Amino acid sequence: MNRYPLWKYLVIAVTLVVGLLYALPNVFGESPAVQVSAVKASVRINTDTVQRVEAALAAANLKPSLVQFDGNSVKARFETTDAQLQARDALERAFNTEPGNPSHVVALNLVPRTPAWLAGLGASPMYLGLDLRGGVHFMLQVDMNAALQRRMDVLLGDVRTALRENTVRHNGLSRQGAVLALSVRDEASEAAATQVIKDQFPDLVVTPASDPAARVMSITLNPVAARAVQDQALKQNITTLHNRINELGVAEPVIQQQGLDRIVVQLPGVQDTAKAKDILGRTATLEIRMVDESAEGLAAERNNGPVPFGAERYADRNGQSVIVKREVLLTGENLTDAQAGFDDTQQPAVHLTLDAKGARIFRDVTRANINKRMAIILFEKGRGEVVTAPVIRTEIGGGRVQISGSMSTVEATDTALLLRAGSLAAPMEIVEERTIGPSLGKENIERGFNSVMWGFVVIVAFMCVYYMLFGVFSSLALAFNLVLLVAVLSMLQATLTLPGIAAMALALGMAIDANVLINERVREELRKGAAPQTAINTGYDTAWGTILDSNVTSLIAGVALLIFGSGPVRGFAVVHCLGILTSMFSAVVFSRGLVNLWYGRQKKLKTLSIGTVWTPDASPSRAVSK
Repeated sequence: MNRYPLWKYLVIAVTLVVGLLYALPNVFGESPAVQVSAVKASVRINTDTVQRVEAALAAANLKPSLVQFDGNSVKARFETTDAQLQARDALERAFNTEPGNPSHVVALNLVPRTPAWLAGLGASPMYLGLDLRGGVHFMLQVDMNAALQRRMDVLLGDVRTALRENTVRHNGLSRQGAVLALSVRDEASEAAATQVIKDQFPDLVVTPASDPAARVMSITLNPVAARAVQDQALKQNITTLHNRINELGVAEPVIQQQGLDRIVVQLPGVQDTAKAKDILGRTATLEIRMVDESAEGLAAERNNGPVPFGAERYADRNGQSVIVKREVLLTGENLTDAQAGFDDTQQPAVHLTLDAKGARIFRDVTRANINKRMAIILFEKGRGEVVTAPVIRTEIGGGRVQISGSMSTVEATDTALLLRAGSLAAPMEIVEERTIGPSLGKENIERGFNSVMWGFVVIVAFMCVYYMLFGVFSSLALAFNLVLLVAVLSMLQATLTLPGIAAMALALGMAIDANVLINERVREELRKGAAPQTAINTGYDTAWGTILDSNVTSLIAGVALLIFGSGPVRGFAVVHCLGILTSMFSAVVFSRGLVNLWYGRQKKLKTLSIGTVWTPDASPSRAVSK
């Protein structure tokens, strides 16, 4: 009746071992570290970088406890923050010989102290939120007016072209803020211009001239289109911030919209505030120019000679000089998308999509410059780098451009990323900045740990006194639930915050509640005169329905918080929902496994160690084991 088959005990044993292994990394804490990553796509981080890091540290008489390569960066771990700061300075000197043109990001960070054998099993600690780990918090204000003005700059050229193609004469078209001012000659020209704009630009609103003498029409975006432009600018800025923050190696950054025009950025574990502000505040622009293939230009490119008049020298991704003309044909504002792919010969390529203005200019340029090179240049911090300089083979129309030839799949992906998310859609400024030191985060961890630990101790003491041996089984199930919850959070790489610790303490209370229901059902069966083995079986079976109902209703509330909440509320909801699932397993399956293991094989069981069994018509009796 109260016996588990062998496979159930094996499931419990495997779950316990896996839970302990994946919960164990959270015990070791974190160490101060220095991270080296690439600034430019042309700079590769590989095993050679590891050797350079080790050599630079050895030259500075610094001994890291571990140097590891994770695919995108190299992290050197130290025992003290003093050694960390000295290592940062040494690596900065070794990798960035030109301070004005850095090739690597050397940033302070925190890395787990997980032993190598545990890391080899894929066991990692939970990510800690800003309030537990320390780090920086920024509130960024997006300049929405600038986003509208950029959109109106694009429409300025498109409207001018549409008027010219429809032979509508006017005295000039200019942008004044987020408004286009169109000066027309007479009523007929005004009516014709209004009709063209309404037919070809449904997002624009035309306001007739208020002064008949001046006849200046106002053209603006309708509210829906303006809101769409601002939303798109906000989303592109968030995407670009994600790409930039990857350089800092932040495990779980929080980048989310707040309100209509603000972005919250939280970087747990980042200690170098200046480096974070530098990366967040970067501005990058894209330009397309023709390569100067005159005799003087080619000579300057081959021999590093003097640059011809009207041209400039830039380096490509391999460090080779490219001489390009000063005239800018297209900018990144005309680029709407860039994706890596393959050409007709199955060679890696980059596929670009241009807007209407860009497509028209690109068609004219490629028609006039067949068999000549065209350079795509990315400008960042005032310095330009030639991303690629392909040869134009034929006229390209339709707004879809393909760049291919002598590039690997990785290079195609990197180039597409640079072109797609190299710049911000609208400028931003930091309006709020907070730094939370590691010492404060450590204090929060200690307080949160103490709250969970003391809550656990008090619950265990009460259960053992009130329910005796069954209370011990319940306490072991509660400990198993806590280990399992931490292991699941670690395997999912969830972010633990102070609200998450509160949810963990709540999960303990809800988990023990299920065991209280079971124990009381067993007592109730004993009061009815049932045999001990029958009382155990019936008690667990009848309690299961109540446990399921109560946990499902709590889970529904947790899922609602997870769907509609944000920030700390979501952190609470994640731990709350996982705690409900683990508590159902530990309270029913694990605790019954312990009871069956202890009592199931006793054929002539007469009493149970479950505390005092109160009966309404008799004095209380002790149901204890012999």
